[in-house]
Amino acid sequence: MSLATPQKPTACLALADGTLFYGQGFGATGEAQAELCFNTSMSGYQEIMTDPSYAGQIVTFTFPHIGNTGVNPEDDETGDPVAAGMVVKWMPTQSSNWRAVQELSEWLAARGRIAIGGIDTRRLTRAIRQQGAPHVAIAHNPEGVFDVEALVASARAFPGLTGLDLAKDVTCAQSYRWDEMRWAWPDGYQPQTNPRKKVVAIDYGAKRNILRCLASAGCEVTVLPATATKEDVLAHSPDGVFLSNGPGDPAATGVYAVPMIKGILDETDLPIFGICLGHQMLALALGAKTIKMNHGHHGANHPVKELETGKVEITSMNHGFAVDGQTLPAGVVESHVSLFDGSNCGIRMTDRPVFSVQHHPEASPGPQDSFYLFERFVNNM
Repeated sequence: MSLATPQKPTACLALADGTLFYGQGFGATGEAQAELCFNTSMSGYQEIMTDPSYAGQIVTFTFPHIGNTGVNPEDDETGDPVAAGMVVKWMPTQSSNWRAVQELSEWLAARGRIAIGGIDTRRLTRAIRQQGAPHVAIAHNPEGVFDVEALVASARAFPGLTGLDLAKDVTCAQSYRWDEMRWAWPDGYQPQTNPRKKVVAIDYGAKRNILRCLASAGCEVTVLPATATKEDVLAHSPDGVFLSNGPGDPAATGVYAVPMIKGILDETDLPIFGICLGHQMLALALGAKTIKMNHGHHGANHPVKELETGKVEITSMNHGFAVDGQTLPAGVVESHVSLFDGSNCGIRMTDRPVFSVQHHPEASPGPQDSFYLFERFVNNM
């Protein structure tokens, strides 16, 4: 019996410390630089790759079978993939799902995103946990030719996410209305035809499913760019203000976002609800601080405890920065904490209908553990 000839590597992942991982490339060819994180979700790879919160990051998937349900345009969280690349254990097999319209590799190639398979993702994940999220360079060359020294130098040259305002790169160019509700069998996405409340949503990198959840909760949603001013918001006479998720360093985005939020807080009594980066923006506006995490939280299996009720929710997480719960000012309390590491996952004002959470209630990991947050926002209005 003859042994199979090992495949020649066609992709390389280089860490800034000089560590190299070789594998098989798929998707686009070329090179990219980013911060490397890992995600523990077992499904939802298309939503993850198109989540604007992953700008500036390459995602390592800890679940080995990625790509086996293909892709379809209904599952995009924004128009195109935002994550810089993906790392997986097994090369994607042919998809098998009634909703699939394209293979993952073809989809990535058409959108200029590099992927590498055949990687020891356990070893890579362990390195990220122990050393913190590293800066990396990824290359896909079908000929298998790599300038390793240049790749390592490229990884070391990546500036990192600290101090980086990425919301301005992924926000909408101009305001627009949103009325599409959550997907439901058998009709798919349907429009909201009888909204009860008017909401202005600030787009720091908003996922479509967040906007759908607002519409499904009975909201008429007007989306404004991340740089919207207090005057821009109030010109729409909203019943409430929503602050979306997004990428990058909250302190950098806060340069223009915090004054707007402070203006709303100082001059109105409007209900406010924030998710992810929006949670961090609200915390900064209230006087708290944010910190960079060692490797962040990325996955669809994170237990979060609501302190007031003791309820534990299985949540979806995606953040590399966190609100420092020790810096919350008087009148603001911690509402949710991570049961993995005790980090802050929610705040609320004690005397006003203003609250936010770090996790993603729209991502359905529970699958409906956290939908009550949208209803709470509407009830506040």
